[in-house]
Amino acid sequence: MNTPLAHIVDDDEAIRDALAWLFRTRAVECRAWESGEAFLDAWQPDWRGCIVLDIRMHGMNGLECFDALNARGNALPVIFLTGHGDVPMAVGALKAGAFDFLEKPFKDNDLVDVVLRAIDSDTRRHASQATQADIAGRMGLLTPREHEVMQRVLAGKFNKV
Repeated sequence: MNTPLAHIVDDDEAIRDALAWLFRTRAVECRAWESGEAFLDAWQPDWRGCIVLDIRMHGMNGLECFDALNARGNALPVIFLTGHGDVPMAVGALKAGAFDFLEKPFKDNDLVDVVLRAIDSDTRRHASQATQADIAGRMGLLTPREHEVMQRVLAGKFNKV
């Protein structure tokens, strides 16, 4: 899946539909999931975009889903939504790597702005990884002598030295 998507994970169908409509009005592609389990069953490590994750859901809650994603090596930014959040919960989620934590009710445009920043962050991360992979590939093609010269050039020496 190469197109960046906002993945909406919420057990409330009305919320999922409202968020999907909101995102589409601002040209944000999205996909909705009815549970953390459903999202995890489909999750792929090469997905791009972000995850909008409700904290309180039946079955697996948002924090458990987040922990499972982290254990799988998820790199997508995660934005938590909650109507019952507290400061320790928010601090814990942010320390564990969440991109943001928003309490309901929130302003529609504020949420979309956070989602757009998260997608931009993921896009920049992906581009950086591609650049690093390209550099590593090119470095791997150097002969030992070329590698030695490159190290010295990077250290500030002239090529002739």
